Amino acid sequence: MSEIFTPYKLGNLELRNRTIRSAAFEAMCPGNRPSKELFDYHTAVARGGIGMTTIAYAAVTKSGVSFDTQLWMREEIVPELKALTDAIHAEGAKASIQLGHCGNMTHRRTCGCMPMGASRGFNLYSPTFYRKMKKKDIEEVSKAFGTAVKLCIEAGFDAVEIHAGHGYLISQFLSPYTNHRKDEFGGSLENRMRFMKMCVSEAIKAADGKIVVTAKLNTRDGFRGGQETDELIEVAKELRNLGVASIALSGGFVSRAPMYVMRGQFPVPVFVHYFPWSQWWLKIGILLGGKIVSPTVPFKHLFFMEDALKFRAAMPDYPFTYVGGVTTREDAESVMVAGFPLFQMGRAVLEDPDFVNKMEKDEHHCSKCEHSNFCIGRMYSKSMQCHKNCVDITPRLEKQVQRINRQNEKMERKLGFRK
Repeated sequence: MSEIFTPYKLGNLELRNRTIRSAAFEAMCPGNRPSKELFDYHTAVARGGIGMTTIAYAAVTKSGVSFDTQLWMREEIVPELKALTDAIHAEGAKASIQLGHCGNMTHRRTCGCMPMGASRGFNLYSPTFYRKMKKKDIEEVSKAFGTAVKLCIEAGFDAVEIHAGHGYLISQFLSPYTNHRKDEFGGSLENRMRFMKMCVSEAIKAADGKIVVTAKLNTRDGFRGGQETDELIEVAKELRNLGVASIALSGGFVSRAPMYVMRGQFPVPVFVHYFPWSQWWLKIGILLGGKIVSPTVPFKHLFFMEDALKFRAAMPDYPFTYVGGVTTREDAESVMVAGFPLFQMGRAVLEDPDFVNKMEKDEHHCSKCEHSNFCIGRMYSKSMQCHKNCVDITPRLEKQVQRINRQNEKMERKLGFRK
């Protein structure tokens, strides 16, 4: 049997295999609470053979909500989450949930207050101004991570993933691009890690050995002026020292280098199609400047591997989780050979929730995801779905998606990323 399909013990948690559904935002939580669509999707992924599925991402406070369709952890939704985790467990998988705070990536009408971040500034994507967090805010948000973990235990989760990457709040404190503070939370790396350490310490304390605490961290921010690998390796060491059981090594900054996170083209036609006319300025802005603000970063298999191996070299005995471009059984085998005991997948199990079962049966199995990023473009207005499974896609939009796919294939072949 391939190592992929052997059990693995992460802390006190035993997974049936090495596969994890990554915390790719589903946009399936209208009113900031679980829906039947969220329930059906994650139970389908669990039934499809995944070792652990991760619900994404739950804001620890209302101020940290970036979408109306995003979870917000609070007592009243615990019974609904418990029903979900029970159903996941009944299918033989474990249940994880990503906890985070979006920081400046929101709007007053969504989060209920003026957005805040490590420093003050302007969010082009909302668009809105945001304020610098006060020390009182920092203390309240860090404690909220602990409160959220306790709710996750009550809801039956096996693990939580602290989101410390992608340009959300913890990442905004870590990165010199967004942290311009002059106090003890800014300047040196030690200072920029202070808020992260407060949040993670609260989570570890609340977990009390009853739930596994993991984290997601960038390998690099993905643009000049952002945080680079050498600093982020030091951040990873600090997370290990705090007691984080595993770190998923990702990359990118949603407000500055969004396609570095996902790879491929920014799906302009999809965004324009699904954004409502009440947000006409966003439709026009994306149509005119979407590809300028979010330039294409070509997709290739295992696209974070080169940087992830630097973390493995610096911390050889630590069980990192690999994420990024695992779309075939061959990719998964390569991850095992590279020394990563676990790996995450997003689009592969969105396109086909049964992907893991099929990969186990066929050593040549390959995801049919074409990296058009239709799912990403749709999730900003509706739930995240693959265009192949989407009932409301129009013939005209399908043609535009196929054109993106042909452009991607041509570019990837030219670069040698696709055979």
